Amino acid sequence: MATEAGRTRGFTSSGQVGWYVFLSLLALLVLFPIWMTIVRAVSDPFLYIEEGQPLYPVAIDRDVFSTAWSDGDLGRSMLVTLAMTLVITLAQLVTSVLAAYSFAFLRYPFKNVLFVVVIASMLLPIEVTLVANVRTIRELGWLDSIAGLSAPFVATAFGIFLIRQGFMSMPSDLREAATLDGYGHARFLWRVAIPMNRAIIGSFTLIAALTAWNQYLWPRAVTTRESWETVQVTLRSITVQNPERFNVGVAAALIAALPVLILLIVFQKQIIRGLTSGAVKG
Repeated sequence: MATEAGRTRGFTSSGQVGWYVFLSLLALLVLFPIWMTIVRAVSDPFLYIEEGQPLYPVAIDRDVFSTAWSDGDLGRSMLVTLAMTLVITLAQLVTSVLAAYSFAFLRYPFKNVLFVVVIASMLLPIEVTLVANVRTIRELGWLDSIAGLSAPFVATAFGIFLIRQGFMSMPSDLREAATLDGYGHARFLWRVAIPMNRAIIGSFTLIAALTAWNQYLWPRAVTTRESWETVQVTLRSITVQNPERFNVGVAAALIAALPVLILLIVFQKQIIRGLTSGAVKG
């Protein structure tokens, strides 16, 4: 018995060591591109290429981040992007929660057909409707404005689907019990449905914010003045303006990615919990 227990402990410890090794290698694979991006950003571009693009910095450029910040006017573009991100995230949160509640709890004709149409819209890339949407924004006079930057993204089929799945995973008799207690739809949504699905709603909010922050094609199409360029459009401008110093563009990209990285690190558990809870019940 003692021998078998020792073998079991041996197998367990060996398995743990194997998992640690595997996870360590996986972490290295994830961190390696980030490290190489930092190396390219802080290295003198010409000397770095002459040295054969090694894995370590060459002739560190100490002013590269300040140059990227000032020359590209990143502060201004990040403020524009932040305002756009807040508007899009709040709008998507409200519309997704309300639409998801409708599909989960209300009864009306052709509800399932409408839900299929909403989900099918996820298959349409933004390029399909880009020309028509840009023309509409121009006719409304919304070029170079937060309204123009945000308008096509006030609702999202992904958010509706994700939150609806969370609502559908709630006990079926919970709504009936709440009705007997005098809960109307608004009260049930605010007091019961939303609190029970905070993880899903929170993870969707983060995903919506990250997606809005990284928008490039649409902001480029509806901005004509540099003062309204978002951070992703500004990154391209910095790269074009500094072809001989590509490390400035890389440094600017690192600065722009910093808020996203912080959000992912701080809220990674909430994202995973939200995406895995109540996932597939239809």
